[in-house]
This record gives sequence, structure tokens and C-alpha cells, in this order.
Amino acid sequence: MPGTLGFRELGRMAYEPVWHAMQRFTNERGNAADDEVWLVEHPPVFTQGQAGKAEHLLLPGDIPVVKVDRGGQVTYHGPGQLVAYLLLDVRKLGFGVRELVTRMETCLIELLASYGVQAVAKPDAPGVYVDGAKIASLGLRIRHGCSFHGLALNVDMDLEPFRRINPCGYAGLAMTQLRDHTGSIEFAEVSARLRAQLVKHLDYAEQTTLTGGID
Repeated sequence: MPGTLGFRELGRMAYEPVWHAMQRFTNERGNAADDEVWLVEHPPVFTQGQAGKAEHLLLPGDIPVVKVDRGGQVTYHGPGQLVAYLLLDVRKLGFGVRELVTRMETCLIELLASYGVQAVAKPDAPGVYVDGAKIASLGLRIRHGCSFHGLALNVDMDLEPFRRINPCGYAGLAMTQLRDHTGSIEFAEVSARLRAQLVKHLDYAEQTTLTGGID
């Protein structure tokens, strides 16, 4: 069993600097490097994965579009969405990619259950859904046996930008958020519960909060 999983609480940061920092971390980490999870909110941005098709960008308007190196199609990030980037040595953990995705989905399903919200995963469409509407998206990249990118949970946000795209490549896919199922909610509490679920389902013994920047 791995020991301690480190978390960096980044607050609200622009997407591209965080993305490039993830790439550097993954490219430069050695075999002895500890795994990390970065928790962040982003200003409004659409990200288009490697399989992304231009026709899924309907009316992006004034929101920038960034083509990125994760799997999947196009999605939206914005304030009030909790994003967790998983910088893990997947080989050392002994997970295949599919198993890692399943564990991430289980983290989200159990987190939502702790708020009394019943959610499910779909084998043909990675992510987590409540009553057929998507509440969380997943996208990963594996390089040199290590993962980066991660998951995005809609907590308390403006969902309108999702109507400017075909989310994850699905035309008309309904989107939802935790606040719509619970009423008022504390973002920091959701983040704390996600941390606990990731430690549990990634088989770590404990967690710690890391300090310092990501540059």
C-alpha cells in the first residue's frame, strides 16, 4: 500500500499554466517522486481533447478554447467546478487505466452519496451521472507510466456554457451540479470529502497538504 498522498490546494488559476505545470511535473518526475493531486478552480475555458472534433464546439463565444493532450472530446471548466488533477505513478500503484477510471468514478459516486445524491457511472461514456444528467467528467493522459489530467465535478456553477458545446461529444447531453440536488453547499467541504475519497479508493494510508507553487 502506498503511504501518503499529497494534495495541493491551488485556489482559482488559469487553465494553461496549470496544464503546462502538470506536463513538466510528469516529464521530470523520477521513480522516487511522490504522487500528488492538485485541486483547482478555473476561470471559464473550453478544453478540447485529442479526439475532439470541431463540430462539437457550437458557439464558444467569448470563452477561450484550448486544445489539450488528454483523452476525450470537449468540456467546460469554470468557477464553482471542483477540478482534481491526478499526478500518479500508475505503474507503481499497479492500476490499469480502466481500473483507475473506475476508481475515480467510485470516488465521485461515494462523495455524492454522502450528500444523499444517487449517482451512477456508464460503461460506454466515462463520467458520473445523476438521473441521466452528467455531474462529473473524466479525462486522463498516461505518459511514462504516470497519469495527469483528472476529473471535474460540477458543484455550484453557471451551467450555461455547456449549452455552447456538445459536452464530451454528446449532442444535447444534459448537465447538472451538486447544488441543484442539495441546496446551498460549501465548496471547501466538497473538496475535503473528495480528498478523503481519493485517499480511500487509491489505497493510500493517509493524506497531507503540500505547500509551495507548481512552477
